[in-house]
Amino acid sequence: MLPIDKLEALVHRADELDRLLCEPGIASDNARYRKLTRERAQLEALVTQFARYKVARKQLDEDRAALSDPELRELVAEEIPGLERECGELERALTFMLLPPDPNDDRDVILEIRAAEGGDEATLFAADLFRMYGRYAEKRRWKIDIQSETSTDVGGFREVIAIVSGDGVYSTLRFEGGVHRVQRVPATEAQGRVHTSTATVAVLPEADEVDVRIDDKDLQITKAAAGGKGGQGVNTTNSAVQIVHRPSGLIVKCQDERSQIKNLAQAMKVLRSRLLDIERRKQEAAITSDRRSMVGTGERAEKVRTYNYPQNRVSDHRIQLTLYKLDRFINGDLDEVLVPLRTHHQAERLRRELGIETGLATAGAAGSDDD
Repeated sequence: MLPIDKLEALVHRADELDRLLCEPGIASDNARYRKLTRERAQLEALVTQFARYKVARKQLDEDRAALSDPELRELVAEEIPGLERECGELERALTFMLLPPDPNDDRDVILEIRAAEGGDEATLFAADLFRMYGRYAEKRRWKIDIQSETSTDVGGFREVIAIVSGDGVYSTLRFEGGVHRVQRVPATEAQGRVHTSTATVAVLPEADEVDVRIDDKDLQITKAAAGGKGGQGVNTTNSAVQIVHRPSGLIVKCQDERSQIKNLAQAMKVLRSRLLDIERRKQEAAITSDRRSMVGTGERAEKVRTYNYPQNRVSDHRIQLTLYKLDRFINGDLDEVLVPLRTHHQAERLRRELGIETGLATAGAAGSDDD
């Protein structure tokens, strides 16, 4: 059942915001005006859907009452199934809209991918994951800026850190954090045996300066010649920047062609996001003391997803979803997993925060954790 009283209260709040936004005192206060405008925009879809629901529900109730009228019975009997479907769809949509938005949903993200267990094969898998997210970003018209990378002689990444920017980046990628496991035959495997390797993924909402206060005296900033690709000029110019945040022990490195100023700004951006993530985890730990960190230790047992190349299978172990479309998934067709992950998260939030059971179940066959 929909919490009608709560929905009516939100509609009343939208009307109140409309009145406030017309007041001269509000319009002259830019900060408050922006805040109220954002709140009103967040309520717009709910107000529209609830108005549609009330119209459809009223018509459905009238049609059901008319079933007792011999002259109208046949006509309304044809309308009722369609109205029931429409009301059901609107109820589900409104139920999810009742969840308060995550303040980080519209943020860009710091994407960090690191090789874990598996030697060279793990570094190659880390590179595959980065290409996968890059192709998905292209489909979504997002922008990816590499902040730092540590490559290997075999063409893999020990570590790659990038900023992903665009519409809805964090809300879409937020559940990618964790240990990703690959099962495949390495190119160097003469016996054709399947090897298992892992890489860790972290997805951190990009922090604003107002989110995290950093005291300059807590920073140790050093400069060095940039390494890696970019030609002789890059490798001989002191453009690379390393920042050590003394209180936390965090170390951030960034290099981008010859621009030392840009490197410093980008390194500070990564540092703020990591510090914001630390604070967020402390808050979560106070509520759920046994909550694990996003990437754990990188061990295979902590995996969130398995990529099995011999079976062309991708399995997300959090929602017991298996697809035999790994070839498409690894090339950036991620939505068949990302959408169910978001739906599952929303259903859990509804149950936990609002006490609403959605009855949603994840479609898909569960794959074996050990094969």
